Amino acid sequence: MAYESLLVFGVAFFASLPFLAAAAAPAGGWMRHAYQTYLFLVIGLYFVASWRRSGQTLAMKTWKLRVVGSKGARITLRQAMLRYALAWPGLLLGGIGILYALLDGERRFLHDRLAGTKIVAAE
Repeated sequence: MAYESLLVFGVAFFASLPFLAAAAAPAGGWMRHAYQTYLFLVIGLYFVASWRRSGQTLAMKTWKLRVVGSKGARITLRQAMLRYALAWPGLLLGGIGILYALLDGERRFLHDRLAGTKIVAAE
């Protein structure tokens, strides 16, 4: 997750440049919420596109991991979007969605269980 965080920081940094240049003012008030929504969508696009294309983000490739559907097939667009959306509450609530894997018989994160996905070793 630390490596993934570094990559997401890079994505957010470079995605911020055109937004902040177009805004031509500090992000405050409603512009702050627009900026946060923009970053949420850009980061989501990074994850969803990566999971749909190859089942892996760059960090997952490094660790030889892949996201697949419950039966081992490539995940659908709906599953990828659901996985991304459901991961946020689990992370923001003290990582409860990640810690859930300690209690799960298949060692799946809570967002994986709910989205019908799982992480497997990549061949």
